[in-house]
Amino acid sequence: MHILFLTDNFPPEGNAPATRTYEHTREWVKQGHQVTIITCAPNFPDGKVFNGYKNKWISKEVLDGINVWRVKTYITANEGFFKRTLDFLSFMISSFFFGLFTKKVDVVIGTSPQFFTVISAWALAKLKRAPFVFELRDIWPASITAVGAMQKSRVISVLEKVEMFLYRQADSIVSVTHSFKKELIHRGVDKRKIEVVLNGVDLTTYKPVTHKDTRLAKAYGLKDKFVIGYIGTHGLAHALDKVVEAAELLIDNDEIKFVFAGGGADKPRIERLVQEKGLKNIALISRQPKEKMPQLWSLCDISLVHLKNTPLFKTVIPSKIFESMGMGLPLIISAPEGEATKLVESKEAGVVIPPESPKRLVEAIQFLKQNRKVLKAYSDSSTENATYYSREKQAADMLSVLEKLLDNNQVA
Repeated sequence: MHILFLTDNFPPEGNAPATRTYEHTREWVKQGHQVTIITCAPNFPDGKVFNGYKNKWISKEVLDGINVWRVKTYITANEGFFKRTLDFLSFMISSFFFGLFTKKVDVVIGTSPQFFTVISAWALAKLKRAPFVFELRDIWPASITAVGAMQKSRVISVLEKVEMFLYRQADSIVSVTHSFKKELIHRGVDKRKIEVVLNGVDLTTYKPVTHKDTRLAKAYGLKDKFVIGYIGTHGLAHALDKVVEAAELLIDNDEIKFVFAGGGADKPRIERLVQEKGLKNIALISRQPKEKMPQLWSLCDISLVHLKNTPLFKTVIPSKIFESMGMGLPLIISAPEGEATKLVESKEAGVVIPPESPKRLVEAIQFLKQNRKVLKAYSDSSTENATYYSREKQAADMLSVLEKLLDNNQVA
């Protein structure tokens, strides 16, 4: 099977969409399938092309057997609705044009969160007479208004109509959460074509460690400290100013430290807050290459998952939950009660607290620090349950969706 996969994020970018696509397609290649990725020059989240790459009309490489075509786009940082939309539109056009030159394609996949990529995938599938798969990573454009990046307007209404069109046109929809599936069914999408393949973790890379990375611990003053780590995108969805407030409440406790590691649209504001408040108990670490992530995670005694208090976030499952479990870390999740909080509770992998609650966060941290047996039990449960979410298993699940789709298509 030749799988054409359109995504505007791919390694060396290290965000969740890039990681999921790479790790899935790597497994598919191992199974003997041909995969062509159409993506852009790596630049997320800062809008700066990574070293060693250029924003050329097209460049080709092979990564672990995956054919990767990088096409030219308008590049901007992950902030600002208008500029980001230009970025999305440019990738839609470039990916469609160069996608025309792919040969003998059996199935075309377009992945969200934004769906301009999916429009290109739909059009290419039509022209190539191949099944079209919509991988649904986010309910977009609802997520735009959920984080306050834009108010409900005529533009949003138009985008919602396009969204529904794509759902109906898809031969199969692969959702990353059960909540998204329920939402689509509620909106009239045929449930028979919606499958759920959760995110996962590469257990060959993420595994429990017995010692913190010595160099990083020394560099950031974390040796012998009880560390709460927020590792991942610093975006409008994450309300990290509330975590800063929690750190401020713990300023006199020299044994507890916070790590903020990653990049994103809200990173500069969070850095300014930390500096203005003079908080020495927060270590700010810039975005690191994907291969360095296990060392970063090793610094943590607790993994913090933090989301804004918005109803839409009841439906999401942050991918850092799975990486944390792979590392055997106990979690504190501060988010609206929903699929992510139920996952953590059901697997007994950590503590759930209300969203945007600095005082409750402080209480949870102090409780876990003082109750090491409870902390250890959460850690052991994380390690045990990580196997249910191995990327190898999730890749096989998605591949079976594609194979079933092709079988049905041939019968028809």
